[in-house]
Amino acid sequence: MFRKIRRTKSEISVEEAKILLKNNKRAAFSVNGDNGYPFTIPINFYYDENENKIYFHSAKSGHKIDSIKASNKVCFTTWDDGYLDEGDWAYHVSSCVVYGRAILVEDRKITEEKVRTLAMKYYPTTKEVEQEIQKSIDRVQLVVIEIEHISGKKVHEK
Repeated sequence: MFRKIRRTKSEISVEEAKILLKNNKRAAFSVNGDNGYPFTIPINFYYDENENKIYFHSAKSGHKIDSIKASNKVCFTTWDDGYLDEGDWAYHVSSCVVYGRAILVEDRKITEEKVRTLAMKYYPTTKEVEQEIQKSIDRVQLVVIEIEHISGKKVHEK
């Protein structure tokens, strides 16, 4: 159902791709947008390894939410900062592409729990996380990506 990576020598294992999901902080999230145009935005996220799902938050309305409601098939891409070999100008970069279904979570208890976990990945203290949750949890839409396919690759950008 999903295409295989064309240049198989660049392919990384699913386990290596999941390491990118665990460690990276930003991704590009793509939906089927208005009038048949793709819509991609940067997001913060966290990967729940035990559930094999990706979580992120959003406002309760807008282009992204409307698009998910119309078609929940999504694509999610994250990549590392890469590295340089000594004396080389071209980076070695690893990336991970996920296809899945985006589900809008309506349960407040689950939303608060998952948003807390998400926030702890980014905020410096628990106190700041709790303050933010108190202030804005009622305006948060939690989104979960139920993963259907993961692939990854490592390229030398020459």
